Amino acid sequence: MDPARIGELLRPFLSVPPASSSVHQMHTGGEPAALSPIQLQHISAYIDILVRWNARINLTAIRDPEEIVTRHFGESLFAARHLFPKSDGSSALKGYAVADVGSGAGFPGLPLKLWAPDISLTLIESNHKKSAFLKEVTRALTLTDVDIQNVRAETVTARYDLVTLRAVERFESILPTAAALGGPTGSLALLISSAQESQARAALPDIQWSSPVPIPESRSRILLVAKRLE
Repeated sequence: MDPARIGELLRPFLSVPPASSSVHQMHTGGEPAALSPIQLQHISAYIDILVRWNARINLTAIRDPEEIVTRHFGESLFAARHLFPKSDGSSALKGYAVADVGSGAGFPGLPLKLWAPDISLTLIESNHKKSAFLKEVTRALTLTDVDIQNVRAETVTARYDLVTLRAVERFESILPTAAALGGPTGSLALLISSAQESQARAALPDIQWSSPVPIPESRSRILLVAKRLE
């Protein structure tokens, strides 16, 4: 897919984030973000691989490349822009550990890595074929410090600074597991429908939730961020 077209489609998702939704304190430049040519090329290559694999295994029900950009990359990069606002590079994120639970086709985990290359990313995906896809994308884009765990999230013992969750089965039952992966100080970021917000709050009553942030070009999708009460 043409990188220039990808950049055009993603522009609405890269607006200036409100300071309250950032989990990593960095100064913003006050202007909408722009993706670099290399980032756009990586997204283009990612889409090519996704479309090719999607013909063989069910990675996403969305088949149109432009809709893949807006629905998957747009939402993921919107979260990245809010979670990791940056104006002077991402070196402050060196070693910042992020886990994406039920990563599936790699969203939002891999776009977070494309946005903030210095994070240490773990993709947790129990499906073997989907894990194989994640490995191919990671290899094709020459991404480093990406650990793909082909296991159930309940078996992971490591703890992370940030845990992300999007479009997973058994949403309410997996929430406590995702929160536990953040340990006593980690944050939890959910990309969900607004109808699921009350479920999330009820499932994790001892977590401090931010106000939901509406996702552009969507009638019901939100970013919801939480941290444990100190």
